[in-house]
Amino acid sequence: MTNIRAAITAVGGYVPDYVLTNKELETMVDTTDDWITSRTGIKERRILKGERGSTEMAKEAVEQLLNKRGIGPEEIDLVIYCSVTPDLIFPASANILSDKVGMVNAFGYDLNAACSGFIYGLTTGSKFIETGVYKKVLVVGADKMSSIIDYTDRATCIIFGDGAGAVLLEPDDSGNGVMDAILRSDGAGREFLYQKSGGSQRPPTEETVKNREHYVYQEGKTVFKFAVSKMADVSYEVMERNKLTGEDIAWLVPHQANLRIIDATANRMGLSTEKVMINIQKYGNTTNGTIPLCLHEWENQLKKGDNLILSAFGGGFTWGAVYLRWAYDGA
Repeated sequence: MTNIRAAITAVGGYVPDYVLTNKELETMVDTTDDWITSRTGIKERRILKGERGSTEMAKEAVEQLLNKRGIGPEEIDLVIYCSVTPDLIFPASANILSDKVGMVNAFGYDLNAACSGFIYGLTTGSKFIETGVYKKVLVVGADKMSSIIDYTDRATCIIFGDGAGAVLLEPDDSGNGVMDAILRSDGAGREFLYQKSGGSQRPPTEETVKNREHYVYQEGKTVFKFAVSKMADVSYEVMERNKLTGEDIAWLVPHQANLRIIDATANRMGLSTEKVMINIQKYGNTTNGTIPLCLHEWENQLKKGDNLILSAFGGGFTWGAVYLRWAYDGA
Protein backbone atom coordinates (compact mmCIF):
# COMPACT_ATOMS: atom_id res chain seq x y z
CA MET A 1 0.00 0.00 0.00
CA THR A 2 1.37 3.42 -0.99
CA ASN A 3 2.04 5.76 1.91
CA ILE A 4 0.13 8.92 1.00
CA ARG A 5 1.02 12.14 2.76
CA ALA A 6 -0.45 15.62 2.51
CA ALA A 7 1.98 17.96 0.77
CA ILE A 8 1.77 21.72 0.39
CA THR A 9 1.64 22.36 -3.36
CA ALA A 10 0.91 26.11 -3.41
CA VAL A 11 0.86 29.08 -1.04
CA GLY A 12 -0.67 32.54 -1.11
CA GLY A 13 -0.52 35.57 1.15
CA TYR A 14 -1.97 39.04 1.57
CA VAL A 15 -1.50 42.03 3.88
CA PRO A 16 -3.42 45.33 3.71
CA ASP A 17 -1.84 48.49 2.34
CA TYR A 18 -2.12 50.65 5.46
CA VAL A 19 1.05 50.62 7.59
CA LEU A 20 0.73 51.39 11.31
CA THR A 21 4.22 52.30 12.50
CA ASN A 22 5.62 52.48 16.01
CA LYS A 23 5.97 56.23 15.52
CA GLU A 24 2.24 56.54 14.91
CA LEU A 25 1.52 54.43 17.99
CA GLU A 26 3.58 56.91 20.01
CA THR A 27 0.82 59.44 19.32
CA MET A 28 -1.89 57.04 20.50
CA VAL A 29 -0.53 55.47 23.70
CA ASP A 30 2.31 56.00 26.17
CA THR A 31 5.06 54.08 24.37
CA THR A 32 8.13 54.58 22.20
CA ASP A 33 9.59 53.00 19.10
CA ASP A 34 12.65 51.86 21.07
CA TRP A 35 10.53 50.27 23.80
CA ILE A 36 8.37 48.34 21.32
CA THR A 37 11.31 47.22 19.22
CA SER A 38 13.45 46.07 22.13
CA ARG A 39 10.65 44.00 23.72
CA THR A 40 8.89 42.58 20.67
CA GLY A 41 11.00 43.11 17.55
CA ILE A 42 8.07 44.85 15.85
CA LYS A 43 8.57 48.06 13.84
CA GLU A 44 5.23 48.22 11.98
CA ARG A 45 2.07 46.27 11.26
CA ARG A 46 -0.63 46.30 8.55
CA ILE A 47 -4.23 47.35 9.22
CA LEU A 48 -7.36 46.57 7.18
CA LYS A 49 -9.43 49.74 7.13
CA GLY A 50 -13.21 50.02 6.77
CA GLU A 51 -16.10 47.63 7.30
CA ARG A 52 -14.37 44.62 5.77
CA GLY A 53 -13.88 41.28 7.47
CA SER A 54 -11.01 38.82 7.49
CA THR A 55 -12.45 36.94 4.49
CA GLU A 56 -11.60 39.93 2.28
CA MET A 57 -7.91 39.32 2.96
CA ALA A 58 -8.32 35.56 2.71
CA LYS A 59 -9.98 35.96 -0.70
CA GLU A 60 -6.89 37.75 -2.04
CA ALA A 61 -4.55 35.07 -0.67
CA VAL A 62 -6.65 32.17 -2.01
CA GLU A 63 -7.11 33.62 -5.49
CA GLN A 64 -3.37 34.19 -5.70
CA LEU A 65 -2.78 30.57 -4.65
CA LEU A 66 -5.21 29.18 -7.21
CA ASN A 67 -3.64 31.24 -9.95
CA LYS A 68 -0.16 29.96 -9.05
CA ARG A 69 -1.34 26.36 -9.02
CA GLY A 70 -3.25 26.82 -12.26
CA ILE A 71 -6.52 25.36 -10.96
CA GLY A 72 -10.07 26.61 -10.67
CA PRO A 73 -11.93 27.24 -7.39
CA GLU A 74 -14.42 24.50 -8.24
CA GLU A 75 -11.62 21.92 -7.80
CA ILE A 76 -11.26 22.58 -4.05
CA ASP A 77 -12.82 19.83 -1.90
CA LEU A 78 -12.52 21.31 1.59
CA VAL A 79 -11.82 24.70 3.20
CA ILE A 80 -10.53 24.91 6.78
CA TYR A 81 -10.65 28.54 7.91
CA CYS A 82 -8.43 29.23 10.93
CA SER A 83 -9.27 32.49 12.68
CA VAL A 84 -10.24 34.24 15.91
CA THR A 85 -11.83 37.08 13.95
CA PRO A 86 -14.43 35.47 11.66
CA ASP A 87 -16.63 37.85 9.69
CA LEU A 88 -19.63 36.73 11.76
CA ILE A 89 -20.27 34.38 14.68
CA PHE A 90 -22.17 32.33 12.11
CA PRO A 91 -22.28 31.29 9.32
CA ALA A 92 -18.70 30.05 9.16
CA SER A 93 -16.20 32.28 7.41
CA ALA A 94 -15.14 29.19 5.44
CA ASN A 95 -18.57 29.30 3.80
CA ILE A 96 -18.41 33.05 3.21
CA LEU A 97 -14.95 32.71 1.66
CA SER A 98 -16.05 29.80 -0.53
CA ASP A 99 -18.89 31.91 -1.90
CA LYS A 100 -16.63 34.90 -2.58
CA VAL A 101 -14.03 32.81 -4.40
CA GLY A 102 -16.43 30.41 -6.16
CA MET A 103 -15.42 27.20 -4.39
CA VAL A 104 -18.85 25.74 -5.07
CA ASN A 105 -17.89 22.08 -4.59
CA ALA A 106 -16.14 22.48 -1.24
CA PHE A 107 -17.50 21.99 2.23
CA GLY A 108 -15.87 24.05 4.94
CA TYR A 109 -15.72 24.97 8.58
CA ASP A 110 -13.94 27.36 10.93
CA LEU A 111 -11.27 26.34 13.42
CA ASN A 112 -10.38 28.45 16.45
CA ALA A 113 -7.20 27.61 18.38
CA ALA A 114 -5.99 31.20 18.78
CA CYS A 115 -2.46 31.71 17.40
CA SER A 116 -1.94 27.94 17.04
CA GLY A 117 -4.95 27.64 14.76
CA PHE A 118 -3.08 27.37 11.48
CA ILE A 119 -0.92 24.42 12.54
CA TYR A 120 -4.02 22.76 14.06
CA GLY A 121 -5.79 23.30 10.73
CA LEU A 122 -2.82 22.07 8.72
CA THR A 123 -2.65 18.87 10.76
CA THR A 124 -6.40 18.35 10.51
CA GLY A 125 -6.40 18.96 6.76
CA SER A 126 -3.57 16.49 6.28
CA LYS A 127 -5.73 13.71 7.71
CA PHE A 128 -8.44 14.30 5.11
CA ILE A 129 -5.79 13.87 2.42
CA GLU A 130 -4.20 10.80 4.01
CA THR A 131 -7.53 8.97 4.06
CA GLY A 132 -7.70 9.29 0.29
CA VAL A 133 -11.18 10.81 0.41
CA TYR A 134 -10.16 14.34 -0.62
CA LYS A 135 -7.58 15.51 -3.13
CA LYS A 136 -7.42 19.28 -2.65
CA VAL A 137 -7.74 20.76 0.84
CA LEU A 138 -7.33 24.48 1.43
CA VAL A 139 -6.07 25.63 4.84
CA VAL A 140 -6.48 29.36 5.46
CA GLY A 141 -5.10 31.46 8.30
CA ALA A 142 -6.64 34.94 8.40
CA ASP A 143 -7.21 37.52 11.10
CA LYS A 144 -8.30 41.13 11.29
CA MET A 145 -6.89 41.64 14.77
CA SER A 146 -7.41 45.39 14.58
CA SER A 147 -11.15 44.70 14.96
CA ILE A 148 -10.66 43.39 18.53
CA ILE A 149 -7.70 45.51 19.67
CA ASP A 150 -8.07 48.41 22.10
CA TYR A 151 -5.82 51.17 20.79
CA THR A 152 -5.70 52.75 24.26
CA ASP A 153 -4.15 49.58 25.72
CA ARG A 154 -0.40 49.62 25.12
CA ALA A 155 -0.06 46.02 26.33
CA THR A 156 -1.85 44.73 23.22
CA CYS A 157 -2.08 47.43 20.54
CA ILE A 158 1.66 47.36 19.86
CA ILE A 159 1.65 43.63 19.07
CA PHE A 160 -1.10 42.77 16.61
CA GLY A 161 -1.67 43.36 12.91
CA ASP A 162 -3.91 42.13 10.10
CA GLY A 163 -3.08 39.59 7.40
CA ALA A 164 -3.95 36.32 5.71
CA GLY A 165 -2.22 33.33 4.19
CA ALA A 166 -3.32 30.05 2.63
CA VAL A 167 -1.84 26.71 1.60
CA LEU A 168 -3.12 23.96 -0.66
CA LEU A 169 -2.72 20.36 0.48
CA GLU A 170 -2.62 17.55 -2.09
CA PRO A 171 -1.65 13.84 -1.97
CA ASP A 172 2.05 12.99 -2.25
CA ASP A 173 3.61 9.51 -2.44
CA SER A 174 7.24 10.58 -2.92
CA GLY A 175 8.08 10.98 0.77
CA ASN A 176 7.29 14.69 1.12
CA GLY A 177 4.49 16.43 2.98
CA VAL A 178 3.32 16.57 6.60
CA MET A 179 5.47 13.99 8.38
CA ASP A 180 4.53 14.44 12.04
CA ALA A 181 2.84 16.81 14.47
CA ILE A 182 2.58 17.33 18.20
CA LEU A 183 -0.36 19.47 19.31
CA ARG A 184 -1.11 20.47 22.89
CA SER A 185 -3.53 22.58 24.91
CA ASP A 186 -4.15 23.61 28.51
CA GLY A 187 -7.42 25.33 29.32
CA ALA A 188 -6.05 26.58 32.64
CA GLY A 189 -4.31 29.28 30.62
CA ARG A 190 -7.55 30.77 29.33
CA GLU A 191 -7.63 33.62 31.86
CA PHE A 192 -4.33 35.12 30.72
CA LEU A 193 -5.12 35.80 27.06
CA TYR A 194 -8.72 36.10 25.90
CA GLN A 195 -11.66 38.27 24.90
CA LYS A 196 -13.77 38.82 28.00
CA SER A 197 -17.18 39.33 26.43
CA GLY A 198 -19.11 38.55 23.26
CA GLY A 199 -19.71 34.83 23.73
CA SER A 200 -22.65 32.96 25.25
CA GLN A 201 -21.23 33.24 28.79
CA ARG A 202 -21.17 37.02 28.64
CA PRO A 203 -23.12 38.32 25.64
CA PRO A 204 -22.80 41.94 24.50
CA THR A 205 -24.54 44.47 26.70
CA GLU A 206 -24.27 48.21 27.20
CA GLU A 207 -22.10 47.44 30.24
CA THR A 208 -19.67 45.14 28.42
CA VAL A 209 -19.19 47.70 25.65
CA LYS A 210 -18.68 50.51 28.16
CA ASN A 211 -16.10 48.44 30.03
CA ARG A 212 -14.23 47.70 26.77
CA GLU A 213 -14.61 43.94 27.26
CA HIS A 214 -14.83 43.11 23.55
CA TYR A 215 -11.13 43.66 23.03
CA VAL A 216 -8.18 41.31 23.56
CA TYR A 217 -7.00 41.07 27.16
CA GLN A 218 -3.49 39.79 27.84
CA GLU A 219 -1.44 39.28 30.97
CA GLY A 220 1.81 39.68 29.12
CA LYS A 221 4.38 38.32 31.59
CA THR A 222 2.50 35.06 32.17
CA VAL A 223 1.86 34.49 28.47
CA PHE A 224 5.48 35.22 27.61
CA LYS A 225 6.75 32.79 30.25
CA PHE A 226 4.55 29.94 29.00
CA ALA A 227 5.15 30.70 25.32
CA VAL A 228 8.94 30.70 25.64
CA SER A 229 9.05 27.28 27.28
CA LYS A 230 6.18 25.49 25.51
CA MET A 231 6.94 26.58 21.95
CA ALA A 232 10.65 25.79 22.32
CA ASP A 233 10.06 22.45 24.04
CA VAL A 234 7.49 21.12 21.57
CA SER A 235 9.67 22.11 18.61
CA TYR A 236 12.59 20.21 20.07
CA GLU A 237 10.31 17.29 20.94
CA VAL A 238 9.09 16.83 17.36
CA MET A 239 12.70 16.94 16.15
CA GLU A 240 13.81 14.39 18.71
CA ARG A 241 10.90 12.08 17.89
CA ASN A 242 11.93 12.09 14.23
CA LYS A 243 15.67 11.83 14.97
CA LEU A 244 16.44 15.25 13.50
CA THR A 245 19.24 17.60 14.48
CA GLY A 246 19.69 21.30 13.79
CA GLU A 247 21.78 20.39 10.75
CA ASP A 248 18.86 18.45 9.26
CA ILE A 249 16.46 21.41 9.46
CA ALA A 250 16.36 23.82 6.54
CA TRP A 251 13.93 26.27 8.13
CA LEU A 252 12.10 27.01 11.36
CA VAL A 253 8.74 28.63 10.54
CA PRO A 254 7.68 30.13 13.88
CA HIS A 255 4.55 31.96 14.89
CA GLN A 256 5.48 35.65 14.90
CA ALA A 257 4.41 36.66 18.41
CA ASN A 258 7.61 38.06 19.88
CA LEU A 259 11.19 38.06 18.61
CA ARG A 260 12.52 36.85 21.97
CA ILE A 261 10.20 33.83 21.85
CA ILE A 262 11.35 33.05 18.31
CA ASP A 263 15.02 33.33 19.35
CA ALA A 264 14.47 31.04 22.36
CA THR A 265 12.83 28.42 20.13
CA ALA A 266 15.65 28.54 17.57
CA ASN A 267 18.26 28.23 20.32
CA ARG A 268 16.50 25.20 21.82
CA MET A 269 16.54 23.57 18.37
CA GLY A 270 20.19 24.41 17.74
CA LEU A 271 19.44 26.66 14.77
CA SER A 272 21.19 29.82 13.63
CA THR A 273 19.18 32.93 12.79
CA GLU A 274 19.83 32.28 9.09
CA LYS A 275 17.53 29.25 9.29
CA VAL A 276 14.61 31.11 10.87
CA MET A 277 11.80 32.84 8.97
CA ILE A 278 11.24 36.21 10.64
CA ASN A 279 8.93 38.97 9.38
CA ILE A 280 7.52 40.15 12.72
CA GLN A 281 9.25 43.51 12.22
CA LYS A 282 6.99 44.22 9.21
CA TYR A 283 3.66 42.67 10.16
CA GLY A 284 3.57 42.14 13.93
CA ASN A 285 1.43 39.27 15.18
CA THR A 286 -1.27 38.46 12.61
CA THR A 287 -2.38 35.47 14.75
CA ASN A 288 -3.43 32.73 12.28
CA GLY A 289 -1.79 34.56 9.39
CA THR A 290 1.81 34.50 10.62
CA ILE A 291 2.99 31.04 9.55
CA PRO A 292 1.39 30.94 6.07
CA LEU A 293 2.62 34.50 5.44
CA CYS A 294 6.15 33.32 6.21
CA LEU A 295 5.77 30.41 3.79
CA HIS A 296 4.47 32.85 1.19
CA GLU A 297 7.40 35.25 1.62
CA TRP A 298 10.09 32.54 1.65
CA GLU A 299 8.52 30.34 -1.05
CA ASN A 300 11.18 31.16 -3.65
CA GLN A 301 13.93 30.02 -1.27
CA LEU A 302 12.34 26.66 -0.46
CA LYS A 303 13.59 23.50 -2.14
CA LYS A 304 11.98 20.12 -2.65
CA GLY A 305 12.88 17.86 0.28
CA ASP A 306 13.65 20.70 2.72
CA ASN A 307 12.85 19.82 6.33
CA LEU A 308 10.69 22.49 7.97
CA ILE A 309 9.46 22.81 11.55
CA LEU A 310 6.33 24.91 11.98
CA SER A 311 5.81 26.02 15.58
CA ALA A 312 3.22 28.10 17.42
CA PHE A 313 1.80 29.12 20.79
CA GLY A 314 -1.56 30.77 21.39
CA GLY A 315 -4.21 31.76 23.91
CA GLY A 316 -6.16 29.05 25.55
CA PHE A 317 -3.37 27.94 26.01
CA THR A 318 -2.65 26.11 22.75
CA TRP A 319 0.68 25.15 21.24
CA GLY A 320 2.31 22.68 18.90
CA ALA A 321 4.85 21.89 16.20
CA VAL A 322 4.59 20.28 12.77
CA TYR A 323 7.38 18.51 10.91
CA LEU A 324 6.94 19.12 7.20
CA ARG A 325 9.02 18.04 4.20
CA TRP A 326 8.65 20.60 1.40
CA ALA A 327 7.29 19.18 -1.87
CA TYR A 328 8.46 21.54 -4.63
CA ASP A 329 11.17 23.99 -5.66
CA GLY A 330 9.85 27.45 -4.98
CA ALA A 331 12.05 29.15 -7.55
